Amino acid sequence: MSEKTQSDVEMMGWLFKWTNYLKGYQRRWFVLSNGMLSYYRNQAEMSHTCRGTISLQGALIHTEDSCMFVISNGGTQTFHIKASNEVERQRWVTALELAKAKAIRASESDEEEEDFDGDQKCEITSIMKNLSSHLEDIQTCNELINKHGTALQRSLSELETLDSAQDVSAKIKTINERATLFRITSNAMINTCSEYQNLAQAQARKWQKLLQYERSQKLRLEEMVEQLARQHSILEQAAKGHRLNKHTNSPSDDDEDSSEFYECEETNSSDSTPNFVIKIPNCQRKCSSHNIHSTDTESNRGEASGSSSEVEDAGETEVVVIPGDSLDKASTSNRIQVASSVNKNISKKQRRTRVPNKPDYPLNLWSIMKNCIGKELSKIPMPVNFSEPLSMLQRLAEDYEYSYILDHAANITDSQEQLAYVAAFTISSYSTTSNRTGKPFNPLLGETFECDRRDDFGWRLISEQVSHHPPMVAQHCEGKQWTCWQEFTMSSKFRGKYLQVIPLGTAHLQFHTSGNHYTWRKVTTTVHNIIVGKLWVDQHGDMDIINHTDGSKCRLSYIPYSYFNRDTQRKVKGCVMDKDGKVSWIVSGTWDSKIEVAPVTSIEGTSDNPIYKTGPYTVAWERIPPPSDCDKYYNFTVLACQLNEPEDGVAPTDSRKRPDQRLMEEGKWDEANAVKIQLEEKQRAARRHRESFAEQATSGGQPYPPYQPIWFKKETEPITGNIVHVFKGDYWLCKEKGDWSRCPNIF
Repeated sequence: MSEKTQSDVEMMGWLFKWTNYLKGYQRRWFVLSNGMLSYYRNQAEMSHTCRGTISLQGALIHTEDSCMFVISNGGTQTFHIKASNEVERQRWVTALELAKAKAIRASESDEEEEDFDGDQKCEITSIMKNLSSHLEDIQTCNELINKHGTALQRSLSELETLDSAQDVSAKIKTINERATLFRITSNAMINTCSEYQNLAQAQARKWQKLLQYERSQKLRLEEMVEQLARQHSILEQAAKGHRLNKHTNSPSDDDEDSSEFYECEETNSSDSTPNFVIKIPNCQRKCSSHNIHSTDTESNRGEASGSSSEVEDAGETEVVVIPGDSLDKASTSNRIQVASSVNKNISKKQRRTRVPNKPDYPLNLWSIMKNCIGKELSKIPMPVNFSEPLSMLQRLAEDYEYSYILDHAANITDSQEQLAYVAAFTISSYSTTSNRTGKPFNPLLGETFECDRRDDFGWRLISEQVSHHPPMVAQHCEGKQWTCWQEFTMSSKFRGKYLQVIPLGTAHLQFHTSGNHYTWRKVTTTVHNIIVGKLWVDQHGDMDIINHTDGSKCRLSYIPYSYFNRDTQRKVKGCVMDKDGKVSWIVSGTWDSKIEVAPVTSIEGTSDNPIYKTGPYTVAWERIPPPSDCDKYYNFTVLACQLNEPEDGVAPTDSRKRPDQRLMEEGKWDEANAVKIQLEEKQRAARRHRESFAEQATSGGQPYPPYQPIWFKKETEPITGNIVHVFKGDYWLCKEKGDWSRCPNIF
C-alpha cells in the first residue's frame, strides 16, 4: 500500500467474517478507509485483490453478542463479523460509527460536481500532475536555498575571525563557490515559479471560458424549459376551455375529473395482447362462460352465454382472460363478492371525512428542481409546496385500507388460495397512488405514528422512524387473525423528466391460526412529467410473495405503461405456484381498480407455452371510489383524511403533533416552510451532538452506543436471516399509563 493510501486508512486488523454454512467464520483482514469497509484474505492482497466492500454512508451497524456485530446496507449487502474479544469488537464498532458520521457529513456538504467526459478528465489529471510537479520543484529549490544560504552566512561569519592573508584567500574562494550555488538555486527557484505561474494562468483562462460556456448553456436550458412550461400551461388552459364549451350541452359525457391521468391510458382493442390463453371444453364453458372473454365478436359472446344448448354445440373454443373488461360486463351470479363486505363495521368514533382545501400557491418548479437532478431525494430539503400534509409514517398506514382481504384470507384453509388473496392485498396498497402525486413529509428521527382502528377496520398499528441515514421506517400492525410488520427504506433519484422510487425493505405477514408466514417487497414507483406536463404515476416490476411455511410463491408482474401497448394500462398479472412450480391460481386485474382470482382446473400446452383452464373468477379486491371533490384536497381518500386528525393521548413524537405538517394542512404554507427549516436544523444539531459525544468517548477509550429506536429493537429475523427492527410490544402499555418519559423532544 502506498504512503498516501496508508494515511487514508482509519483502522485495519484481523476479524472473522461469516462466509457460508460449510466454512462458517473465516479469518479476514479488514480495512476501514474513507467511509468504506473492505476485506481481504491477507495483507498481501491489499495491493491487488479486494474480496468485498461495503459503504458505511447508508449502513446499519448492529451488535449482537459480546464479540459479534453486523453491518447491513439497505438489504443489498450484509457483513456478519466476529471479533476476537469484546474490547476489540467495541473498538471496531466505534470506529465504524464515526466513519459513517464522517461519510454522511461529507455527502451532505458536497456540491454537485460538473460532468466531464473522458478526455476532459484526462486533461485535468495531466494538468494537475504538472502543477504538482512544479510545486515539488519549488519546494526542492526552497530547501536548497535555505541550505546554501545558511552555509554562505556561516562562511562570512568565519571570515571575520581569520588572521593570516592565506587563510583569508582560501575562505574567500569558498565564499565565492557558495555564493555561486546560492545564485544558481535562486535563479532555478525564480524560473520554476514563473513556469508554475504561466501554467496556472493559462489553465485559469481556459477554465474560465469553460465555466462561462457552461453557465450560458445552463441559463439557456432554464429559459427553454420555462418557456415550454408556459406554452404547455397556455395549451392546457385552451384545451380545457374548448372542452368545457364542447360539452356544455352534453351532461352524459365524462367530466374533467374523469380524464385525470388519462394521458397514460388507451382504449382497449379487440386484438389486445391477452393475459392468458385458455382452452375451455363445452362443460367448462357452461359453468363459467360468464367469467371469461371469448376471442369472437361481442355478439357471438352474448349468444354463447345466453343458451346452454348453444354452448354445448359450440365445441372447444379458445378464449382469453382480460381483467377489468368483459369480466365487469358478464353475469356475476356465482361470484363470491368479497368486496361487498367492505367496512360494514361502523366506527364508534365520529371522524372527519375531509381536510381543508389545498391553497393555490404559485410555484416556480424549475427554479427548485434544477439543482436536484441526480441526487438522492431523501437528502434534498424540499419545501412543503411539493408535499401533501401527511408523513411517510401515515402514508404507509394506508396499506391496510383494504385489510378485509386479509380477514377473509385468514379463514381460507387452502394455503395457495390464501396466497392468491394475500397477493390481492399487496396490490391494493397501490390503489391511491394513481392520482396522489404529492410527496409525503420525511419523518424526523424518532418520529412515531399510531393508528388504532380496531372499532371499524379491526387493526391497530405503530410506526417509528428508526434511522435517518438511510431513512428507514419500522411498522407493526396487529389484526384480529393476523400480524403484519415491515421495514420501509428506499432509494430515490430525480432524473429531470421523472422521479423513480425503488423500495428496499421487506414486508412480513403471519396468520395466527395457520401460522403461514409470507414476505414480499414493493415494486418500483415512477412519477412522470416532473418539469413539464401533468404528473402521473406508474408502478412496474416483479413482486414475489413467498409462503415460507410450505414454499409456495406468487409471482406478480406490474406491466409498465407503454404508448405502444394496446392492452389495458396499469395491469397486474400473476400466478400462484407450489414449491415445485405447479400453477394453481391465476391473479389478474389492474392496480388502481380491481383484482380477480381464479383456480386453475387443468393445464394444457407445453411447459414453455402453458394453457390454463380456470374455474369461476372471484373479485378479491375492488377499489372504493374516492370522494367526488377529492381533487380539491390532495386527492385524499376518506381514510387519508382521517390519518392526521388531532387525537388526544398519543405520544408527543406522533406525526399528528408535527407543527409544520399541521400548518400546511391548515393552508399556512409560508409558516409551514419556516417551521420545517427549524425542525430540520434541530435534527441536524442533535446528530452533531451525538457525533461529538462519540468522538469524546473514542478519545477517552470509552464505548460509544449508537442511536437506539424507542419502540423497536434490532434482531435477526429467523425466516430471512436479515437484521430487522422488531416491535418491542410495550407502546400500547405506555399509552394506557400515559407514560411518555422515554420519548425525545423532536418537535
